Amino acid sequence: MKRTFLLAALMLFALISTQAQSLDEVLDSYYKANGLEKMADVKTFNVKAKVNVMGMEMPMEIKVKKPNKFRVDMEMMGQKTTSAYDGEHGWMINPMMGAGAQDLEGDQLKQAMSQADMEGALYNYKAKGSDIEMLGKVDVDGAEAYKLKLTDKDGVVQTYYINANDYLVSKVESRAEAMGQTMDIVTRMVEYKDLNGIKMANKIEIEMPMGKQSVVMEEIKLDEPIDDALFEKPAN
Repeated sequence: MKRTFLLAALMLFALISTQAQSLDEVLDSYYKANGLEKMADVKTFNVKAKVNVMGMEMPMEIKVKKPNKFRVDMEMMGQKTTSAYDGEHGWMINPMMGAGAQDLEGDQLKQAMSQADMEGALYNYKAKGSDIEMLGKVDVDGAEAYKLKLTDKDGVVQTYYINANDYLVSKVESRAEAMGQTMDIVTRMVEYKDLNGIKMANKIEIEMPMGKQSVVMEEIKLDEPIDDALFEKPAN
């Protein structure tokens, strides 16, 4: 009986060790394929893009500055909107929701804070207080992919699909709160390009209950000087 129990325990330990090693191997391959160690040395990130939604095309500019500053400006129907995080506080300007700068709270604030993470949630996840579970291999649009469940320190869950051939993220599933409702969001990363040894999706396709939209990167610049004042909340 004792030998049977010992054998079962050893088999269970071996299974757990194999799964942990497999997860580490997948993540290590993902880090290398995407050049995330090089991205970790990048100090600023400046992107000009176009958002396509409901037949409309809107210009967008994203600025990120380490360690934790983020800003996005977008023009919509002749109006300019801004969301930003200065490292401590989040704020937004949206003429359709009232005049002046307003504080970001709740999920909107968390989203702005997460956007300031240039390397993404999977990189250095333990230091960020997150946990990752590998759920095996699945088919994603005809290609094999590793399915990883990431739970962050606040309990928010995202599911990542990493292509088994090139180790690039092909899809992310998440949930978000909007107007008092929880919605499922599917994000697809396509048309990857190499930028100084760093792989970045040139197009992002987003599916939500209210419809689809896409973001096409037109220009990406790394390590250009960005003034801290751009992230600070303007006086009303």
